[in-house]
Amino acid sequence: MNIEFAQQALMERHAEVELYQFNIDNYKKAIEEIDQYYSERRGMKEFRDSLKDLLESSETEQLKAIIIRDVIAKQLAEETEQ
Repeated sequence: MNIEFAQQALMERHAEVELYQFNIDNYKKAIEEIDQYYSERRGMKEFRDSLKDLLESSETEQLKAIIIRDVIAKQLAEETEQ
């Protein structure tokens, strides 16, 4: 295993997880804003629904990135123990 490559991949996965979390937080806040202030405006239900879909897919993709990140971290730990 190329340790430097694995370390770079691990850092990229950390950044990917953080980016998904940033988007997840913003989608949640936007949905709350729409519910609180804009729910009666034309087109907002559709926009809210699309944000809900983005939220769900981002949560799924974040979990995938977490799983791969953890696998890389375990491989690195095993490699450095040898």
